[in-house]
Amino acid sequence: MERMCPVPRILLPIDGSENSIRAVRFAGYLTSALKNDLLHITLLRVITGGFISQHLSYIDLMADVVGETDTFKKIKDEHIDKNIKPALEQAEKIFKDIGARVEIEKVVAEGDAAKKIVEIADKKHCSTIIMAKRGLSEIKGFFLGSVTNKVIHSVKNQSIYIVGQRILEDSECPLPDILIPIDGSQYSLKGVEHAVCLASRIGSVKKITLLRVINLAVIMERLQGGMEPMEEANKIFEEAKKIILNTGISENVIQPLIKVGIPAEEILKEADKGSYSLIVIGRKGRSAVKDLVLGSVSSVVIERSKNPTIVIVSND
Repeated sequence: MERMCPVPRILLPIDGSENSIRAVRFAGYLTSALKNDLLHITLLRVITGGFISQHLSYIDLMADVVGETDTFKKIKDEHIDKNIKPALEQAEKIFKDIGARVEIEKVVAEGDAAKKIVEIADKKHCSTIIMAKRGLSEIKGFFLGSVTNKVIHSVKNQSIYIVGQRILEDSECPLPDILIPIDGSQYSLKGVEHAVCLASRIGSVKKITLLRVINLAVIMERLQGGMEPMEEANKIFEEAKKIILNTGISENVIQPLIKVGIPAEEILKEADKGSYSLIVIGRKGRSAVKDLVLGSVSSVVIERSKNPTIVIVSND
């Protein structure tokens, strides 16, 4: 059964950094591999409050009205012409050099970066946001209000790709090895659906690993309740395999894997060991505070995984 492309419209925020350029290159190779399935990309550069404070010393006016002055507007326009437009054009050139053929729109916005990203993603009906990872620690990333962290916990309708330190520069198959942690929930099955939609369109995917981690913290409770963890894991595998096989992907590509331990730790170990290009995680819709305090598996994997790109799949 053929499914719709899971990433038809992408929002790609950029800031000119090395991490941002890597995200652009990842998006370029993904676009090239998806060919005509990807319809539109919006390149976004947000001018934040930092730009205003940087230039306040040159203007003898109150901060709350400075944005309305002719002097500041002139400075801002010069900044856009000198720094922002060239960065957007550089990103567009990367797509063209890779050979990605897609409609590209360039947008400049002003305000809080995370809020603008979410707002424009909704306004432009984007299905996907692709962002670079900064490499902040779990606690630091939360309390310092990293843009990526804020976006992850604010979006409702978009899947988010957090581009890792290592990308495969292959126009035909940039995602050959995919890891999907599954637990039988509707969220993890959404992740399976997203992954196989990509795999069925990209082609040449070598491996889709379905990882079921039997949590040490609850294994005795399950056994005492009359539930056999291995039997439960096999049922979860069969449900996920059915989704994959229905898209026409060969069963030889599917690799079921059972681990016993702490879920986040086992996912991270497998991610490092298997040299995966993509980890697919279903969104559970928890708040940033809950994720941090409760030690959500997803949050730990997102913060500590360095090399693979991670996609947090929308529930829609």
